[in-house]
Amino acid sequence: MVIRMWRSVLACVCALSLLFVPSASADMRGVDVSNWQCDIDTYALDADFVVSGATWGTGGFNNTCLTNGVNQAANYQLGRAVNSGKSIGVYHYAMGRDANMEADFFIDNVRGYVGNAVLVLDWESQDNPQFGNGAWIETWVRRVHDRTRVWPIVYVQASALGQLTSFVREHCGVWVAQYASMNVTGYQETPWLYGAYGEAMRQYTSNGYVAGYAGRLDLNYFRGERWQWDAYARGDGANVAAPETNTGGSASQSACVVVASDDTLSGIAERTGLLPWQSWHGYRSGDPALIYPGETVCYGGGVTVQPDATRTYTVAYGDNLWSVFGGDWARVASLNGLSNPSLIYPGQILRY
Repeated sequence: MVIRMWRSVLACVCALSLLFVPSASADMRGVDVSNWQCDIDTYALDADFVVSGATWGTGGFNNTCLTNGVNQAANYQLGRAVNSGKSIGVYHYAMGRDANMEADFFIDNVRGYVGNAVLVLDWESQDNPQFGNGAWIETWVRRVHDRTRVWPIVYVQASALGQLTSFVREHCGVWVAQYASMNVTGYQETPWLYGAYGEAMRQYTSNGYVAGYAGRLDLNYFRGERWQWDAYARGDGANVAAPETNTGGSASQSACVVVASDDTLSGIAERTGLLPWQSWHGYRSGDPALIYPGETVCYGGGVTVQPDATRTYTVAYGDNLWSVFGGDWARVASLNGLSNPSLIYPGQILRY
């Protein structure tokens, strides 16, 4: 998150039954990293979890490692964290534009992490003309849950907890940021006013240091164990699209796909190779011309998919188009219809 003196975060739990206040006896220590820490090697950090900034607003914003509102270093940061056994989270920085559009921008860019990473809304006053409008937060939260079945974490300073609607408080835990001072500090056993808000997470400094990084970091506790962190990430059955693969041979295929913004049944059928498009079903409207982002549609045609000589590559954590395909990255981006070539996600199947 953008480093500032006072910040707090809400952690929206995956279901009402998961609205727990974890025990402090097994707290996880961790850091969140922002668009100012592009080169941080999270593998080396002494931390149990890493939360990385992924998106800002609805795009159109460039700053340090941000391009069009997307953190170009996020995949590297998260991949290195996962490779070292850490839990991960991704956050969206609210910039006060249309709440549904900001939610869609976030989910469209982190869909590969849904179900595996805790989702977070970073709610701060800077660059956010909607700060103070609790209805905006609720709209964003509902949209993310509608599309992913995961209640996201919302980030808000302690003094602004009153901006949260009763709906958000009912469905969400809280990640509160409140600092006793700006003194340099490492991990503290019991931060100032720790647990005073019934929070699930606590950020207590932006001037912290941990082994593995020379600069200053935001330090946090998650008041629970890893299985509880994973419960926040999974939600109540996260909608995670199965990799859209082609077997390379004649076969009768079946698949389910989570609808993305601007998807059509014919477009899904074409990119998966599962034709005809009329064989896709499960859309809630009953009208094949009307499908919604976040809903799952399934193929039930049982037709034969013709062999395709196109080669494929499965994206791994930390990959980017340049590191995998070198100077051929632009052609690969075009071949796969990537509107933002900087955004590929683990498990994604790329043709080349």
